[in-house]
Amino acid sequence: MIDTATNTVIATIPVGNAPRGVAFSPGGTRAYVTNRSDDNVSVIDTATNTVIATIPAGDGPSEVAVTPGGTRAYVTNQTSGDVTVIDTATNTVITTIPTGASPTGVAVTLGGTRAYVANFNSGTVSVINTATDTVEATLGAGVNPDYVAIANVP
Repeated sequence: MIDTATNTVIATIPVGNAPRGVAFSPGGTRAYVTNRSDDNVSVIDTATNTVIATIPAGDGPSEVAVTPGGTRAYVTNQTSGDVTVIDTATNTVITTIPTGASPTGVAVTLGGTRAYVANFNSGTVSVINTATDTVEATLGAGVNPDYVAIANVP
């Protein structure tokens, strides 16, 4: 953890092996860290800088995004080709959604209704309906899309 006011390290928090992606809950009370080599996600309480839960994910978790309401986290699993959906209130897996080959980046819309997943080896982006946790569309995205982002526009 870094204190952005002083640009100093204030804590080092041990998580799993090969941590890669991190996302914060709204309000910043929880941090979700993907641990690529351990196939899980560490949940950090940012007030105490401690890991409060370890949640199993698919093979090779890469990136994570939290819905704006903070109720779910979407984790891309690059090796298994799917997305793990986590209930953030109970720190349990709700479901696993097959996407494309090597899902990497993930972003959730501001309204929380869709998650967009870049499928690196498929050359596609999967559009997940977060109400049903199903892929409702697959979009061509050129060669090796790695990340996605959502613009904050009216």
